[in-house]
Amino acid sequence: MEFIYYFGDVFTPINFGLLLLGTIGGLILGATPGLSPTMAVALLIPFTFQLEAAQGLILLGAAYTSTVAGGAVSAILLKIPGAPANIATTLDGHTMALKGEGAKALQLSFLSSAVGGVFGVLLLIFLTPVLAKWALAFGPSHLFWLAILGVTVIGSLDSNSVVKGLLSGCIGLWLATIGFDDIMGAQRFIFHPSLGGGINIIAALIGLFAIPQVITMFAKGRKDDGAEAIQVQKHPIKGAITELLRNKRAMGIGTLTGSIIGLIPGVGGQIAGLVAYDQSKKFSPDRDKFGTGHPEGLIAAESANNAMVGPSLVPLLTLSIPGSPTAAVLLGGLLIHGIFPGTDLFDNHPDVAWTFINSMLIGQILMCIFGLYVAGMAAKVAQVPQSMMAAIVLGLAVFGSYSVQSSMGDVYVMASLGVMMYFLERFGFSAAPLVLGLILGPIAESNFIQGSMIASATDGMAPYFLTGTLNLFLIAVVIASILYSGYMELRSRRYTSKEEIME
Repeated sequence: MEFIYYFGDVFTPINFGLLLLGTIGGLILGATPGLSPTMAVALLIPFTFQLEAAQGLILLGAAYTSTVAGGAVSAILLKIPGAPANIATTLDGHTMALKGEGAKALQLSFLSSAVGGVFGVLLLIFLTPVLAKWALAFGPSHLFWLAILGVTVIGSLDSNSVVKGLLSGCIGLWLATIGFDDIMGAQRFIFHPSLGGGINIIAALIGLFAIPQVITMFAKGRKDDGAEAIQVQKHPIKGAITELLRNKRAMGIGTLTGSIIGLIPGVGGQIAGLVAYDQSKKFSPDRDKFGTGHPEGLIAAESANNAMVGPSLVPLLTLSIPGSPTAAVLLGGLLIHGIFPGTDLFDNHPDVAWTFINSMLIGQILMCIFGLYVAGMAAKVAQVPQSMMAAIVLGLAVFGSYSVQSSMGDVYVMASLGVMMYFLERFGFSAAPLVLGLILGPIAESNFIQGSMIASATDGMAPYFLTGTLNLFLIAVVIASILYSGYMELRSRRYTSKEEIME
């Protein structure tokens, strides 16, 4: 119950002000189509440099939580998911809005997000210390395989193609080698003076997530994409609460599904929402009403989306394996403050860890309160022209990249990686495994070198890295994740080909 001692730190003027700022800003950013939670958090990281570690994490965590929930606004009103996590929300949410129940849909969305989010953060509070102590058993060989596992899991799950996902992870691992070798001091792949110190993680995050979206927005120009916002009419909150209590089964399925999926590294919120929607439909006696504006589908999807936020940070804070692409960006936010996940975080920086986690709990409640009142304003933000939004995001990207080290070299790196990622995405590659490769590459390399030194003084490389219960278990999980993803991809292709034949 150590977290109780640090609850008061959340309510200091600066910390609580940052929590409010991140929550309200995240709701507005989340309502904007194209601005995903990952991109929003990446853009905010440069603003945390002058803050203390706990303060920076409070801002990023609040933005993460509220951006996921805010994405429901454009999903319901415009049928454009504010983030991939809100895909399932459009299935019933937008239909409710078309029937004149837009306000009710928004209220149900924020209320169910809050319930799922609070449950998810409670899991984070009680599971993280246990797993952090278990992480003490990990040596260099185990940490090496964990880093590889992080890249392969998200590489195989966050892409339409297993091969392309793994290739993206390999590109990230290669980018991590650019610069000077920490052990031998040798130069590696320094094509330009800007790369002498390696690729700055913040510039890379902004470039890989923000610039492809900016280019896409500019490519649309001033064309009207056909999205028409629906007027939000008043609806009593009491009625929404009654509706929520009437659909406890959907709430339970969504919360449980999101929490379990959040614990699995690399799955992501979009999977949680869709799986919860599917399971709620299967267990519902009114399954025929799903897709026609049925509140049960909306509640299941949104409760799952936010229930996965807390658990997705459990593997991050204990084992350095992000549970989602946004958690991978948060890992970068930890590292720039010199804080490493695992036992170091809870033994040497308990104030940082528990203040951050407690702020996530309070943030869920604030997100619900402000979401109910900010919905009308957020609906207007969802109608901001794409060209104007692209210009704003581009300005923030350039400012954020330059402010890291006051170097134009970082801006060049950010722009180059962004343009590269834009073309890679056109061919089906994903940014998430690439970023994870870039972040986890140094961890894998340093532990591999340490393990090699230990192995040379003992039984050799193969016995050290390929034997032992924990090593074999991690290797098996790496192989299983790749094989399972390959199987799912083949099965998906078979279903697609059958549908084409039937048509």
